[in-house]
Amino acid sequence: MRTLSILRTQAFRIVIVYVAVFALSVSALLAFTYWNTERALDAQTDQIISAEIAGLSEQYQQLGIRGLADVVMSRSAHGGPGLYLLLDRRKQYIAGNLDGMPQNMSRQGVEVEFDYQRRIEGSLQNRRARGRRFQLMGGFELLVAQDVHERYLTEKLFSTDLPWTVGLMLLLGLVGGGLMSRNMLRRLDQINRTAGEIVAGDFSRRVPVTNAHDEFDTLAESLNRMLDRIGRLMAGVREVTDSVAHDLRTPLTRLRNRLDDILRHSDPADDRTAEIESAMRETDQIIGTFNALLLIAEADSGVMRGAMTSIDLVPIVGDMAELYAPLAEENQVTLEIKPAGETVIEGNRSLISQALANLIDNAIKYTPVGGHISVWTTMTPNGAELTVADTGPGIPADQRAHVLERFVRLETSRNSPGTGLGLSLVAAVARLHGAKLLLDDNHPGLKATIRFPRRVPRQAARR
Repeated sequence: MRTLSILRTQAFRIVIVYVAVFALSVSALLAFTYWNTERALDAQTDQIISAEIAGLSEQYQQLGIRGLADVVMSRSAHGGPGLYLLLDRRKQYIAGNLDGMPQNMSRQGVEVEFDYQRRIEGSLQNRRARGRRFQLMGGFELLVAQDVHERYLTEKLFSTDLPWTVGLMLLLGLVGGGLMSRNMLRRLDQINRTAGEIVAGDFSRRVPVTNAHDEFDTLAESLNRMLDRIGRLMAGVREVTDSVAHDLRTPLTRLRNRLDDILRHSDPADDRTAEIESAMRETDQIIGTFNALLLIAEADSGVMRGAMTSIDLVPIVGDMAELYAPLAEENQVTLEIKPAGETVIEGNRSLISQALANLIDNAIKYTPVGGHISVWTTMTPNGAELTVADTGPGIPADQRAHVLERFVRLETSRNSPGTGLGLSLVAAVARLHGAKLLLDDNHPGLKATIRFPRRVPRQAARR
């Protein structure tokens, strides 16, 4: 898996592209250089052959065939790179240092390369030559060539070594790209690991900074400054929240208790009693809204993430169903708990209980008389699921993302009590646990599912 991660890095891809372009460029440059050099050497060899042919033609015109044969024998005896073959009208050997006409030397007046055998230091060797065949007056034929065996070996060596050179360049590029990508991936892993720990709730974590003073250190320093700034802002928000909680919630609670005390000592026949009851209901709604907002803020900030432990969802479902059974009976709605096995997750029991309570409360509120509500838990290969399904009017598909926002209420629920924070709180609790809140059709009604991530054992998480 680590190797696959390295292969997917941008650094490895850049190195591979660079090495491939470099290898192709070097190959093209070497091939062009070799082709140009070979052409120049061939032109030089052809000039030598042309000059020799011109000279031998003059010797033939001046001395005849016997004189030409003597000249050819004289030049052949020197043992240089020059190769000669003089044939009579019947293609019989007259003079020269070649035994016979090469098979591929069929065309006249054209330079052709051919293989021949030559005795060097007492041993017969196969060599390469380049020459031209032409016909003399009287039906005689003359072959003039130059030994190009050294150039042929260089060409053969080049054609053999070039693929190996390109392959070695690609191999070294792969190794270099892997090393560079491994170092880059290691640095990115440090950043990702730190980010994951911060997301998990440890806001004291910072990205490690090395002494390399490279781009990653610059990025790490920028991220750390950003995290410090975010930490100060969150601390400020937390202080404001604590101040609001202390300065507003307590007076509201006292006001509610005072209204309750006044209501207990008032005459039921007094007209002001109804006003006091209305004021108490308004105060309860304000306190409920206030508590919901604080709870959403705490969930979104992650301050309650440290209170997570291993919990089983089944007892929580049983407790909430028992708590809301009287309300369901009062609304003439059937509340059913489907049997399930152990469903263990890592979570905050209080928050999950509050989220489930909101889902059940909404289901009871919007399910008509005679309706049915089902609550169950399921353990899947991808994690645990907590589901509440009702037979109410449901939520249109195009409104399901919108209802998760704060203070959002659909037109069908305007006349029912509520603040529009229930599903927002459930969504915040789901985000805190790394879960997803899914709203689907129950045909009829709404099916709300909190899908928790797969539980990782603590020992494996520490590794």
